[in-house]
Amino acid sequence: MDRPTISILLPVFDAERTLPVCLESIGRQTLRDWECIVMDDGSTDGSLAVARRCAAADPRFRVISGVHRGLVDTLNRGLAHCRGALIARMDADDWMHRERLAAQRDALEADPALAAVGCHVRLFPRASVGPGMRRYERWLLSIDSARRVREECFVECPVPHPTLVLRRAVLETLRYRQCSWPEDYDLVLRLLLSGGEIGVVPRRLLAWRQSEGRLSRRSPNYTIERFVACKAAFLAESFLAGVDRYVLWGYGETGKALGRALRSHGKHPAAIVELHPGRIGSRIHGAPVIHVEELQRPAPAPVVVSVAGAQARAEIRAELHRKGFREIEDYVCAA
Repeated sequence: MDRPTISILLPVFDAERTLPVCLESIGRQTLRDWECIVMDDGSTDGSLAVARRCAAADPRFRVISGVHRGLVDTLNRGLAHCRGALIARMDADDWMHRERLAAQRDALEADPALAAVGCHVRLFPRASVGPGMRRYERWLLSIDSARRVREECFVECPVPHPTLVLRRAVLETLRYRQCSWPEDYDLVLRLLLSGGEIGVVPRRLLAWRQSEGRLSRRSPNYTIERFVACKAAFLAESFLAGVDRYVLWGYGETGKALGRALRSHGKHPAAIVELHPGRIGSRIHGAPVIHVEELQRPAPAPVVVSVAGAQARAEIRAELHRKGFREIEDYVCAA
């Protein structure tokens, strides 16, 4: 087989129930020039047999099996088997729209500055998608450009991992890391902080399954506390690098948690912007609590907006824009 344009990197662990639909969705792609590296991570069910039957019918599927080593090791080992110039991620419990690979390949070919490109998702089954996840889905749908990916990258992972198509050289350089927070968010932030750009095809090209069995529901690396720790670590080495003071906008539970995490990196508020009348004029951890009208550009330190809710962040962005603050340069939003 000639070297394909795209290699699909598909880790599998005990996914016998969902894997057939996943593989079927890959097989019906309008872009035919692909290979799929199915990395069976020591499954104890019939996943390996399902994958081998598929490979017997279509040689573009290649099955690699081994003992159970976990997701990060499986992804890195699978990368060594990928031959395409582009690497598409996929999970065994999701399925892709038949035009996904073609649309994302076209986006990367149209913009050589992009290191990777994601797409929009639809969460399913809908009966399992609660109000919080529906808000999260709407937030993801609002991210439709490389600029928006950067603006939202400290709020939450702005591009779902199974939607990513990356240039092979980029992923080979960064690889996946074993860390105490989500490996996918870690990869996205390292890519962005290295200067790479991640675009988005603003189409729902991946159906993203929500179930209690997902790694994000089971692993301690995916708790809210670990996400906050991840954001704080990357903020400390990027936007707040070289300074030990910053202005914190918001001191609700979201701002408090991020503030605690940033203190562990030696970053302390020079001031705290609050709207709560009972707090204005007081001091928290030595920092004065000020009203929004007291914050003017140039600020005494970089501004970190840490509030929950997309609407609240939108209102704060509008206020900062009115005052002449530039997002990414003068302030960032986090959650």
